[in-house]
Amino acid sequence: MKNLLKKVLAFIGVVLAAVVFYYVIVILSARAKTPAIVNAALNSGGMKLELTDLTKEQLQALLKVQDQNFYHHKGFDIHTPGTGVTTISQGLVKMYYFEDFSPGIQKIKQTLISRFAFDIMTPKDTILKLFINDVYLGQHGGKPIKGFENAANSYLNKSFKDLTWDEFLGLVAMIRSPNTLHYVRNRDANQDRVLKIKKVLIGEYI
Repeated sequence: MKNLLKKVLAFIGVVLAAVVFYYVIVILSARAKTPAIVNAALNSGGMKLELTDLTKEQLQALLKVQDQNFYHHKGFDIHTPGTGVTTISQGLVKMYYFEDFSPGIQKIKQTLISRFAFDIMTPKDTILKLFINDVYLGQHGGKPIKGFENAANSYLNKSFKDLTWDEFLGLVAMIRSPNTLHYVRNRDANQDRVLKIKKVLIGEYI
Protein backbone atom coordinates (compact mmCIF):
# COMPACT_ATOMS: atom_id res chain seq x y z
CA MET A 1 0.00 0.00 0.00
CA LYS A 2 2.82 2.38 0.90
CA ASN A 3 4.63 1.56 -2.34
CA LEU A 4 1.46 2.30 -4.32
CA LEU A 5 1.06 5.62 -2.54
CA LYS A 6 4.67 6.51 -3.30
CA LYS A 7 4.15 5.70 -6.98
CA VAL A 8 1.00 7.79 -7.13
CA LEU A 9 2.71 10.74 -5.44
CA ALA A 10 5.72 10.36 -7.72
CA PHE A 11 3.44 10.35 -10.77
CA ILE A 12 1.62 13.45 -9.55
CA GLY A 13 4.97 15.12 -8.98
CA VAL A 14 6.09 14.34 -12.51
CA VAL A 15 2.82 15.66 -13.95
CA LEU A 16 3.05 18.88 -11.94
CA ALA A 17 6.66 19.37 -12.96
CA ALA A 18 5.70 18.89 -16.61
CA VAL A 19 2.87 21.41 -16.29
CA VAL A 20 5.13 23.98 -14.63
CA PHE A 21 7.80 23.43 -17.30
CA TYR A 22 5.22 23.87 -20.06
CA TYR A 23 3.96 27.17 -18.71
CA VAL A 24 7.49 28.44 -18.10
CA ILE A 25 8.18 27.81 -21.79
CA VAL A 26 4.93 29.62 -22.68
CA ILE A 27 6.01 32.66 -20.66
CA LEU A 28 9.58 32.72 -21.98
CA SER A 29 8.34 32.39 -25.55
CA ALA A 30 5.86 35.23 -25.03
CA ARG A 31 8.54 37.47 -23.50
CA ALA A 32 10.74 36.87 -26.52
CA LYS A 33 7.93 37.76 -28.92
CA THR A 34 6.46 40.72 -27.04
CA PRO A 35 8.73 43.54 -28.32
CA ALA A 36 8.10 42.54 -31.95
CA ILE A 37 4.36 42.14 -31.36
CA VAL A 38 4.05 45.57 -29.75
CA ASN A 39 6.19 47.26 -32.41
CA ALA A 40 4.19 45.63 -35.21
CA ALA A 41 0.93 46.87 -33.70
CA LEU A 42 2.25 50.39 -33.16
CA ASN A 43 3.53 50.57 -36.73
CA SER A 44 0.58 48.86 -38.40
CA GLY A 45 -1.00 52.11 -39.55
CA GLY A 46 -3.97 51.55 -37.27
CA MET A 47 -2.89 53.91 -34.51
CA LYS A 48 -5.25 56.76 -35.34
CA LEU A 49 -5.62 58.07 -31.79
CA GLU A 50 -3.18 59.16 -29.11
CA LEU A 51 -4.10 59.10 -25.43
CA THR A 52 -4.13 62.89 -25.56
CA ASP A 53 -7.06 62.69 -27.98
CA LEU A 54 -9.21 61.48 -25.10
CA THR A 55 -10.38 64.01 -22.58
CA LYS A 56 -9.67 63.36 -18.92
CA GLU A 57 -13.34 62.50 -18.44
CA GLN A 58 -13.38 60.06 -21.35
CA LEU A 59 -10.27 58.27 -20.11
CA GLN A 60 -11.60 58.05 -16.57
CA ALA A 61 -14.91 56.66 -17.81
CA LEU A 62 -13.23 54.07 -20.02
CA LEU A 63 -11.06 52.80 -17.17
CA LYS A 64 -13.87 52.93 -14.61
CA VAL A 65 -16.00 50.68 -16.79
CA GLN A 66 -13.36 48.47 -18.35
CA ASP A 67 -10.42 48.16 -15.97
CA GLN A 68 -10.50 50.47 -12.98
CA ASN A 69 -7.22 49.16 -11.53
CA PHE A 70 -5.40 49.35 -14.87
CA TYR A 71 -2.54 51.55 -13.68
CA HIS A 72 -2.07 49.53 -10.49
CA HIS A 73 -2.24 45.85 -11.48
CA LYS A 74 0.30 43.88 -13.51
CA GLY A 75 -1.90 42.46 -16.22
CA PHE A 76 -4.20 40.38 -14.06
CA ASP A 77 -6.77 41.57 -11.56
CA ILE A 78 -9.36 39.22 -10.11
CA HIS A 79 -11.35 42.18 -8.81
CA THR A 80 -11.77 43.88 -12.20
CA PRO A 81 -15.49 44.59 -12.80
CA GLY A 82 -17.28 45.21 -16.08
CA THR A 83 -15.95 42.36 -18.21
CA GLY A 84 -15.38 39.92 -15.39
CA VAL A 85 -11.72 39.25 -14.57
CA THR A 86 -10.44 40.20 -18.03
CA THR A 87 -8.19 43.25 -17.91
CA ILE A 88 -7.32 45.51 -20.81
CA SER A 89 -3.94 43.77 -21.01
CA GLN A 90 -5.57 40.34 -21.16
CA GLY A 91 -7.88 41.54 -23.91
CA LEU A 92 -4.91 42.64 -26.02
CA VAL A 93 -3.04 39.40 -25.29
CA LYS A 94 -6.05 37.47 -26.60
CA MET A 95 -5.90 39.54 -29.79
CA TYR A 96 -2.13 39.59 -30.36
CA TYR A 97 -0.93 36.19 -29.15
CA PHE A 98 -3.71 33.81 -30.22
CA GLU A 99 -5.05 32.97 -33.65
CA ASP A 100 -8.09 31.04 -32.41
CA PHE A 101 -8.75 31.70 -28.73
CA SER A 102 -11.02 29.45 -26.68
CA PRO A 103 -11.71 29.27 -22.92
CA GLY A 104 -9.98 26.73 -20.71
CA ILE A 105 -6.26 26.11 -21.01
CA GLN A 106 -5.84 29.10 -23.31
CA LYS A 107 -7.37 31.32 -20.63
CA ILE A 108 -4.57 30.21 -18.30
CA LYS A 109 -2.00 30.97 -21.01
CA GLN A 110 -3.63 34.35 -21.65
CA THR A 111 -3.41 35.27 -17.98
CA LEU A 112 0.21 34.15 -17.61
CA ILE A 113 1.31 35.96 -20.77
CA SER A 114 -0.47 39.10 -19.63
CA ARG A 115 0.99 38.95 -16.13
CA PHE A 116 4.56 37.87 -16.82
CA ALA A 117 5.24 39.12 -20.36
CA PHE A 118 3.00 41.66 -22.06
CA ASP A 119 2.01 43.93 -19.16
CA ILE A 120 5.35 44.13 -17.38
CA MET A 121 7.28 44.61 -20.63
CA THR A 122 5.01 47.28 -22.10
CA PRO A 123 4.44 50.78 -20.66
CA LYS A 124 0.91 51.27 -19.38
CA ASP A 125 0.27 54.25 -21.65
CA THR A 126 1.37 52.20 -24.64
CA ILE A 127 -1.02 49.41 -23.66
CA LEU A 128 -3.85 51.89 -23.39
CA LYS A 129 -2.97 53.44 -26.76
CA LEU A 130 -3.07 49.99 -28.34
CA PHE A 131 -6.42 49.32 -26.72
CA ILE A 132 -8.22 52.47 -27.88
CA ASN A 133 -6.99 51.85 -31.41
CA ASP A 134 -7.38 48.07 -31.67
CA VAL A 135 -10.35 47.18 -29.46
CA TYR A 136 -12.96 45.25 -31.46
CA LEU A 137 -16.18 47.24 -31.80
CA GLY A 138 -18.43 45.08 -33.93
CA GLN A 139 -18.95 44.98 -37.67
CA HIS A 140 -20.24 47.49 -40.18
CA GLY A 141 -20.89 46.72 -43.81
CA GLY A 142 -19.54 43.22 -43.26
CA LYS A 143 -16.18 44.50 -42.05
CA PRO A 144 -14.75 44.34 -38.51
CA ILE A 145 -14.41 47.71 -36.83
CA LYS A 146 -11.40 48.22 -34.58
CA GLY A 147 -10.69 51.25 -32.46
CA PHE A 148 -12.72 54.26 -31.39
CA GLU A 149 -11.81 56.43 -34.37
CA ASN A 150 -12.97 53.82 -36.86
CA ALA A 151 -16.12 53.21 -34.83
CA ALA A 152 -16.94 56.92 -34.74
CA ASN A 153 -16.40 57.13 -38.51
CA SER A 154 -18.48 54.03 -39.27
CA TYR A 155 -21.40 54.33 -36.86
CA LEU A 156 -21.74 58.09 -36.48
CA ASN A 157 -20.08 59.46 -39.61
CA LYS A 158 -17.88 61.75 -37.58
CA SER A 159 -14.42 61.82 -36.08
CA PHE A 160 -13.75 60.72 -32.52
CA LYS A 161 -12.99 64.27 -31.36
CA ASP A 162 -16.50 65.33 -32.42
CA LEU A 163 -18.36 62.69 -30.41
CA THR A 164 -20.81 63.80 -27.77
CA TRP A 165 -20.54 62.31 -24.28
CA ASP A 166 -23.45 59.93 -24.90
CA GLU A 167 -22.03 58.85 -28.26
CA PHE A 168 -18.69 58.08 -26.64
CA LEU A 169 -20.39 56.04 -23.92
CA GLY A 170 -22.36 54.23 -26.61
CA LEU A 171 -19.09 53.01 -28.12
CA VAL A 172 -17.66 52.12 -24.71
CA ALA A 173 -20.85 50.12 -24.07
CA MET A 174 -20.06 47.89 -27.05
CA ILE A 175 -16.76 46.63 -25.66
CA ARG A 176 -18.31 44.02 -23.40
CA SER A 177 -20.30 42.39 -26.22
CA PRO A 178 -19.90 44.11 -29.60
CA ASN A 179 -22.70 42.15 -31.27
CA THR A 180 -25.43 42.08 -28.62
CA LEU A 181 -24.64 45.68 -27.62
CA HIS A 182 -24.09 46.96 -31.16
CA TYR A 183 -24.44 50.74 -31.47
CA VAL A 184 -26.64 50.52 -34.57
CA ARG A 185 -28.22 47.08 -34.81
CA ASN A 186 -29.06 46.68 -31.11
CA ARG A 187 -29.64 50.28 -30.20
CA ASP A 188 -31.99 49.62 -27.27
CA ALA A 189 -29.59 47.18 -25.58
CA ASN A 190 -26.73 49.58 -26.20
CA GLN A 191 -28.54 52.52 -24.66
CA ASP A 192 -29.64 50.45 -21.69
CA ARG A 193 -25.98 49.70 -20.98
CA VAL A 194 -25.13 53.39 -21.43
CA LEU A 195 -27.60 54.20 -18.66
CA LYS A 196 -25.93 51.62 -16.42
CA ILE A 197 -22.50 53.04 -17.26
CA LYS A 198 -23.69 56.50 -16.24
CA LYS A 199 -24.80 55.06 -12.89
CA VAL A 200 -21.43 53.35 -12.50
CA LEU A 201 -19.66 56.65 -13.06
CA ILE A 202 -21.60 58.34 -10.26
CA GLY A 203 -21.29 55.34 -7.93
CA GLU A 204 -24.89 54.12 -8.11
CA TYR A 205 -24.24 50.86 -9.95
CA ILE A 206 -21.60 48.11 -9.98
